[in-house]
Amino acid sequence: MEDRGWAVKEINRLKKEKNAVILAHNYQIGEVQDIADFTADSLALSQAAAKTEADMIVFCGVHFMAETASIISPDKKVLIPDLKAGCSLADTINAEELREWKKEHPNAVVVSYVNTTAEVKAESDYCCTSSNAVKVVSSIPEDREILFLPDMFLGAYAAKVTGRKLHIWAGECHVHAGIRPEDINKMREANPEADMLIHPECGCTTSLINYVGNGSIKSEDTYFLSTGGMINHPRHSNAKEFLVATETGILHRMRKENPDKTFCPVKEDAVCKYMKMITLDKVLTSLQEEIYEVKIPKEVALRAKKAIDRMLEISN
Repeated sequence: MEDRGWAVKEINRLKKEKNAVILAHNYQIGEVQDIADFTADSLALSQAAAKTEADMIVFCGVHFMAETASIISPDKKVLIPDLKAGCSLADTINAEELREWKKEHPNAVVVSYVNTTAEVKAESDYCCTSSNAVKVVSSIPEDREILFLPDMFLGAYAAKVTGRKLHIWAGECHVHAGIRPEDINKMREANPEADMLIHPECGCTTSLINYVGNGSIKSEDTYFLSTGGMINHPRHSNAKEFLVATETGILHRMRKENPDKTFCPVKEDAVCKYMKMITLDKVLTSLQEEIYEVKIPKEVALRAKKAIDRMLEISN
């Protein structure tokens, strides 16, 4: 579609006509973020889905996020512009594997990172994001055994901060797993005055929390933040330069909102191919044809919603 201006106008017209809202994750491509009604991290997008009065939600993110929106708002039509937009972390565990793990620990409380399928959430007691994982773990009585999944680095961080012993699933995000301590330290040496922002959440997670904890990366001017926290941090920081260790899609909004500051990715190729599958053309087609709807079986949705609601209650 050559005329991007026409596409934007048509999307806006269809939104009004169909009472639709567009939600976009911070890792989406720039033109999709720009057309969205609300751009945020996974927790804030979940909260937005719960509050919207729109009849239709076009979710520009990955599949588990659209599933979460559908679970929270079963009366809404939830569309994802590309059904192939998945998540490598969510793929590391399925419901059957979780049921088998639960059999080995029959009295355990299950805490699932939001980067999981609806079926896995339905087998869980709590959901969490990286911004509230510590809160969720801390809310569970100390005499209860905890199974934490699927991200091993977020689990290790939650265990370290809370002092709790957690059984942790060995899953990881393919994007953040590729960002290593040597990448961080090399950028640090080249930009000693910069704030280092490291993201432990949403469409992907990071192993870097663990590296700071064990001393592989220096902690001074290092901040572990959700993508929402990354967006907010530069507004209140005296630093003029920021090194960003997460999926590179977030740089679009950071630069747009802080034109007087400099933002550099720690790794240029930290790109989630799934997040980048959604384009302006696909958003328009999704609205025009009302494809592709994400709908969760009622029984699964009801069980999953209990875990999600507990997450949202702790976060409010």
